[in-house]
Amino acid sequence: MRFPAGLHTSMTRYLIRNTMEGTKRFPLVLMLEPTHRCNLACAGCDRIRLQDQEQSDDLSLEQCINAVTEAKAPVVTVTGGEPLLYRELQPLVGELLAMKKHVYLCTNGILTESFIREFSPAAELTLNFHLDGLERTHDSITNKEGTFARAVESIKKAKKKGFRVSTNTSVYKNSDIKELEELFELLGRLGVDGNLISPAFSYERVENDIFLCRDEAMERFRLMAHFFQRFPFMNSPLYVDFLQGKRQMRCTPWGNPTRNPLGWKSPCYLITDTYYASFRQLMEDTPWERYESGNDPRCRDCMVHSGFEATAVRLAFSNPKDLFRMARWNLKKS
Repeated sequence: MRFPAGLHTSMTRYLIRNTMEGTKRFPLVLMLEPTHRCNLACAGCDRIRLQDQEQSDDLSLEQCINAVTEAKAPVVTVTGGEPLLYRELQPLVGELLAMKKHVYLCTNGILTESFIREFSPAAELTLNFHLDGLERTHDSITNKEGTFARAVESIKKAKKKGFRVSTNTSVYKNSDIKELEELFELLGRLGVDGNLISPAFSYERVENDIFLCRDEAMERFRLMAHFFQRFPFMNSPLYVDFLQGKRQMRCTPWGNPTRNPLGWKSPCYLITDTYYASFRQLMEDTPWERYESGNDPRCRDCMVHSGFEATAVRLAFSNPKDLFRMARWNLKKS
């Protein structure tokens, strides 16, 4: 299966319950950023710039657990910043698993070896490594030599110990399709359980013309169509249709709400207009229609999975044909 059976069951029950209760908007995945601190300054990321500007303290363990309780999402992605810099990471992951949450721990792989050594694998835990190309390209994007090699070594050790491992790849204007194919071939040989790929988001704070516009992204993903037949991608087929320009979608910005050291980030994981003190305020006070419609100019070229995979789930849950397609896709690993 593309996703663990337990996750599939939990998400289905969660969707049914919220639908039966008539809840219009509810999160599918909580993006939990316990720290904005990072040990890299990647070319396409705004998080380290945010930390430099705001100098925000890390969340406490209690604040993290309260956020998970407020949001009630069945899946928690622990991200950042680099979450391996968070001092209470192991207690946090342990608490999340005790709460029966499905956890994706996102990392650049530099500090992951100690976590792998000290923590035990669990069916509900996936270690997710960000890799944007082979060694030369990835190290150039991260602005630090050796990051690719460290990540690959961590993946090997994680798989040897029995962890479930996935990867996340952002596609930029200068991303080479052949190189990406070689990357996924390598990850397959390493035994990686699943891959995720999407166009990088064009953060306003990030300089240089490195991001794809929507038309360029669709052309690039049409050229990569064979990837989704060869490799165990976690991108849903409905979302892939959208990436290739075969299907229109509107964003579901509330599908992946973000809690970080500054508060509940509004309106979404990628755009920041304000922060709210509570999840309830985020859901009630954010003008969702503006972002769902795509009318905000910052949304014009966005095709990132954090906004559109939630839309794919919603579409599938309301259309039997799409639901059957999604179910059949999930049962087949590649």
